[in-house]
Amino acid sequence: MSHKRIPKRKAAIAAGSVVALGAAAILLPHANASQDGSSTDAAPRTMKATDASDLASQLQGLLGQAFAGSYYDAAAQQLVVNVIPGDNNNVVVQAKKAGAKVREVSNSLAALKTGAQTLKAKATIPGTAWAVDPKTNKLAVTADSTVTGADWDRLTSTVKSLGDGMATVKRSSGTFKTLVSGGDAIFSQVQGGTVRCSLGFNVKASDGSPAFLTAGHCGVAAKQWSDSETGQPIATVDQATFPGNGDFSLIKYDDPNTQAPSEVNTGEGQAVQITQAADATVGEQVFRMGSTTGLHDGTVTGLDATVNFQSETDPNGVDTVTGLIQTDVCAEAGDSGGSLFTQDGSAVGMTSGGSGDCTSGGETFFQPVTTALQATGATLGDGGAGAGAGDQGGSADPSASAGDQAGGGDTVGGGDTADPSATASDGTGDQSGAGAGDQAGAGDQSGAGTGDQSGAGDGSSSLTGTH
Repeated sequence: MSHKRIPKRKAAIAAGSVVALGAAAILLPHANASQDGSSTDAAPRTMKATDASDLASQLQGLLGQAFAGSYYDAAAQQLVVNVIPGDNNNVVVQAKKAGAKVREVSNSLAALKTGAQTLKAKATIPGTAWAVDPKTNKLAVTADSTVTGADWDRLTSTVKSLGDGMATVKRSSGTFKTLVSGGDAIFSQVQGGTVRCSLGFNVKASDGSPAFLTAGHCGVAAKQWSDSETGQPIATVDQATFPGNGDFSLIKYDDPNTQAPSEVNTGEGQAVQITQAADATVGEQVFRMGSTTGLHDGTVTGLDATVNFQSETDPNGVDTVTGLIQTDVCAEAGDSGGSLFTQDGSAVGMTSGGSGDCTSGGETFFQPVTTALQATGATLGDGGAGAGAGDQGGSADPSASAGDQAGGGDTVGGGDTADPSATASDGTGDQSGAGAGDQAGAGDQSGAGTGDQSGAGDGSSSLTGTH
């Protein structure tokens, strides 16, 4: 492989970021509450979801045990912080002065976490999930269509034992499953057939070598991965966690000179530059890219979710994964490991699993990127010299949807960032990856990338998706 050029399909498995975690300015003001503890109400300020996430993290440390979760009110563009009533007037005043909307609730985070532990001990049933919902200040418990009879009775009685106002139970019409299938953007040949997943984000491993993050159950299922269904392996699993405390894999490119662009390809020749990793905030809008179903958007609905997947290796077993993000974004088989990100270019998560599909909708769970980076020691950013630039000859015409686009060369979206306008695109042709492939919207398209595109677009249009 050339140091300056990368093959079209290698370009296809592109995503990433150029900065490390959460570099946000300190949002808390230095003003303190009055010494007599009197409150001076301040109007909540409007802010972006990413700023709300940063502020929430700071307020959690400030409020201590009084902090009972937070969420982003997208309509008002405000951070809402839950607090437990008590002798905490000074810190509440500071929270208000910082710009948050403060509301008193009944359940502390400690109580909700204790409730989750009870569910884990007494109701770890395949097809169930629970997450903290700060909007309701309760545990949101979900059971899929397989939870019936004695299992349903066991689940509901356990929820009832937690006490009034601690948890809610709802049904999901689908079945919770990991979303691995055959014939997608990254492939592995295993005994019994082909496994496919979607690449999440390109990263730099702790030793400086180029790598990418994807779902842990993908890394457990297969050791070596290719960017085409019948191609030679190009990357090898370095670390994989599933089930347990997460669902993430770090997979290193076999060629240390592999270029790993810092972007998420959203199909039709468009890409979104990733600028940082960020923690999810309940209520914020997020976008998911997967090479089976393309680009879709939705809302974060819960944090610290526990999901009990039916084991794929033991008919009587359960694969429990903790610490996930819950959303209402749809996903289907083959989307596993795909990117969850925000409109402003923050990497948030990788697809773990869920229920439903992109016709009827459903619940989908994601591995937080920040947790995966911390656990693997990787950093978001270019994985090779000159990543994302190549032999770029100029900006691509933003009206072209891909292929051998203006500006030429085998580059993958470097220079001027691609216009982030994107729609949920299945495109045409074979489309085993969600991208441009060798031609505009057609052709082999076995990778989720931009083909020969040299980058470009003016970046002036907004990112859109479909639920």
